[in-house]
Amino acid sequence: MPVIQVSQLNIYPIKSTAGILLNQAQVKPLGLTYDRRWMLVNNEGHFITGRQYPQLTQIRTQIEHEQLIVNAPNMPQLHVPLNLQTTATQPVKVWRDHCTATSMPQEINQWFSGYLGIDCQLVHMSEDYIRATDRQYSQDGDRVSFADGFPLLLISEASLDDLNQKLQNPVTMVNFRPNIVVSGCDAFTEDHWTHFRIGNIAFEGVKGCSRCIFTTVNPITGTFDPTREPLKTLSTFRRRPEGGVFFGQNLIPRSQGIIQVGDKIEL
Repeated sequence: MPVIQVSQLNIYPIKSTAGILLNQAQVKPLGLTYDRRWMLVNNEGHFITGRQYPQLTQIRTQIEHEQLIVNAPNMPQLHVPLNLQTTATQPVKVWRDHCTATSMPQEINQWFSGYLGIDCQLVHMSEDYIRATDRQYSQDGDRVSFADGFPLLLISEASLDDLNQKLQNPVTMVNFRPNIVVSGCDAFTEDHWTHFRIGNIAFEGVKGCSRCIFTTVNPITGTFDPTREPLKTLSTFRRRPEGGVFFGQNLIPRSQGIIQVGDKIEL
């Protein structure tokens, strides 16, 4: 029997920007540490993503010396403190959720405004803030960061391989922005994983991930694919009766601790 195991771990500290590949990660109620804890908003406090500004995918981050180090094409390097000492907050909106976020200094906001060419602000979600997940798919007390709806996203390598067999130009996992990638299982079997463990950490698979135009952003160029791939092909065989095109499984952690690349999955 093949061994199902973790083959890749990713975090995306600023929503819609490039991910950071990890060998191990800390699992907390909000998901992986530092994942989608920062987000850009417009002057009305509404969230900004790669759906409107695909060039966000060209912003790269790294975490060193208690700082989030940010780089982007033709921009000076930016340093954002991981634990900013401030009490300044502001109301923000993520989809239908109204949240309270920590405000960043003006020089940080000016950097992002200069890169995108619009007035915008970077905001942060504190570790103790409660943004509830969708009650239809979760339990009382379940929380999520600035991710779209759930703390974690898992996709199998086999599912991507199956999709790529149908595409003229193959894509990579970067198009789908998972936190956890697994190997050793059949394509799309993760759709049915409800309760399982990675190493010693328990997870619940709660809902398939409905995909949008963001999957059509070329992660190398930061531009939309004019053919709308891979979403166009996904829609031919991954559309569900309830509406939407699904790829990947949303997870809620049921315990806390460290997971690592190579950890086995116990279903």
